[in-house]
Amino acid sequence: MPEILVLYYSRGGSVARLARQIARGVGEVEGMAARLRTVPPVAVVTERSAPPVPDEGAPYVDKQDLADCAGLAIGSPTRFGNMAAPMKFFFDSLGAEWASGTLVGKPAAVFTSTASQHGGQEATLLSMQVPLLHHGCLIAGIPFTEPQLSTTRTGGTPYGASHVAGSEDDPQPSEEEAALARALGRRLADIARRLQATP
Repeated sequence: MPEILVLYYSRGGSVARLARQIARGVGEVEGMAARLRTVPPVAVVTERSAPPVPDEGAPYVDKQDLADCAGLAIGSPTRFGNMAAPMKFFFDSLGAEWASGTLVGKPAAVFTSTASQHGGQEATLLSMQVPLLHHGCLIAGIPFTEPQLSTTRTGGTPYGASHVAGSEDDPQPSEEEAALARALGRRLADIARRLQATP
């Protein structure tokens, strides 16, 4: 069964919860499945190696996951209008995959979470699309035919799914944020399914 790779880095849990909503949306498309993966954290000084398997949550991504997937969704918390260092570090390691065209022609989407309404969500989403474009991906967003996009007062943008955690750092997406994340997962899976059916 074709799979959508839902790859994320999450520190407070918000991005992980959005990832699960996107995966739910993928699963709502007949004949498609989601593969949840995360990237390991990075540190300026490394005293010991990260464990080969995370203590909890999704397994760490393997570059084979990129080759295996029919499409991918990339999620990261916002760091000053950009993706977090662990996700950037992972992308910086993909020179061989870029050179061989591993992701060329695959649909891709992005998602993020911030503490505040104006914490740089759209800048982060757009900046995460740049390496995907360099890899030859076809970018999928959320069209305004999704009614929650016009009514949400928290996260959710045409550039990708998002969540506003607020000053209390609440990781739980609102109903509209969750609905938009599932819609993004469905859209990505539907595009990937149609592309796979094209001779």
